[in-house]
Amino acid sequence: MKPSGRFGIVGGGIVGLATGIQLQRRHPGAEVVIWEKESGPGMHQSTHNSGVLHAGLYYKPGSTKARLAVQGIREMVAFCKEHGVAHDICGKIVVAVDESELPRLRALFERGQANGLTGLEYLTPGRLREIEPHAAGIAAVRVPEEGIVDYGQVVAKMVEVVRAAGGEFRASSPVSRLERTPRGWEVETPSGTDRCDFLINCAGLHSDRVAVLAGERRETRIIPFRGEYYKLRADRQSLVRNLIYPVPDPTFPFLGVHFTRLIGGGVEAGPNAVLAFAREGYRKRDISVRDLADALGYAGLWRFLGRHARMCRDEVLRSFSRRLFCASLQRLVPDLREEDLEPGVAGVRAQAMTPAGELVQDFMLIARADALHVLNAPSPAATASLAIGSEIAAEAGRAIS
Repeated sequence: MKPSGRFGIVGGGIVGLATGIQLQRRHPGAEVVIWEKESGPGMHQSTHNSGVLHAGLYYKPGSTKARLAVQGIREMVAFCKEHGVAHDICGKIVVAVDESELPRLRALFERGQANGLTGLEYLTPGRLREIEPHAAGIAAVRVPEEGIVDYGQVVAKMVEVVRAAGGEFRASSPVSRLERTPRGWEVETPSGTDRCDFLINCAGLHSDRVAVLAGERRETRIIPFRGEYYKLRADRQSLVRNLIYPVPDPTFPFLGVHFTRLIGGGVEAGPNAVLAFAREGYRKRDISVRDLADALGYAGLWRFLGRHARMCRDEVLRSFSRRLFCASLQRLVPDLREEDLEPGVAGVRAQAMTPAGELVQDFMLIARADALHVLNAPSPAATASLAIGSEIAAEAGRAIS
């Protein structure tokens, strides 16, 4: 591919848009086109989340996720400042509620230091109460670099940046066919056949299917997990000042319910994690026969369910019971009452799963001579999107050099 060639990106969520920006920076002579199946940018995972800027506390030192999270939050904050996007670096606390959690809390503190986070503070109960007066806990870690942001504003501004640099963002353009030819890739959308020299798959919830269109074997599979939130009643939002998180449970494959102040006002509580019956299943009644059959026909899912049977049962029960959901949240904020919770929004995680039933924890990028597939980009992908995009642009540059 020549420097004046054409990069094609399937998926106009935050990772696809950030990749477009970084390609334009690294390869200023090249064309960039982004095909997005929805009517606008970032309409799924990019904006169906709690709006947190994650700094990289949880991730294994040396992992791609740890490196890109630390780099990514700084790039994202700089982007927000440059473009006037609403954000607030308010800090987060991770709370140990009993003695059994103290070793894991200390390990988190050390992991954050190893990952390059600055200003970490190990809190005594007294100091914890100064920061979050209603939080329970015998110790906590404060992460001052974390914050909140309006990711809807972020993706809207990213589209402007891509277009200002000469790139194309094509909404309502689902990709139905990909064919490798001697001249590069043929890309079929409702508006006809387009082309690109280098293909980048940032299709999120559908990334495994797009990879198959491009001729890849589907070894891992996207399994959709819905995360449901409540919001705190307006007169009870004083229970939470900023962000209150639990110490992760090593037997639980997700982070656990927590409290998040929103950049536009209000406080969210959640999310849980239940199997969604559609890849875009934001409501319990949303069912896609294709998506459900795809998940239930995958041996990896059954191995996962067998390994985490009790957790899966508890998550389903909590999904249907505000009382049980509230009980989980009361571990962090005991003064919370069931009547303080009102129905909130939901999001769907695009979680890659192996045939062995293991969740892929790190970011997963598969590079080919003329293509790159982002096959797993869970949290903190939104925060780290510009860093992920830079990684993709560098890999694409190596492939075309």
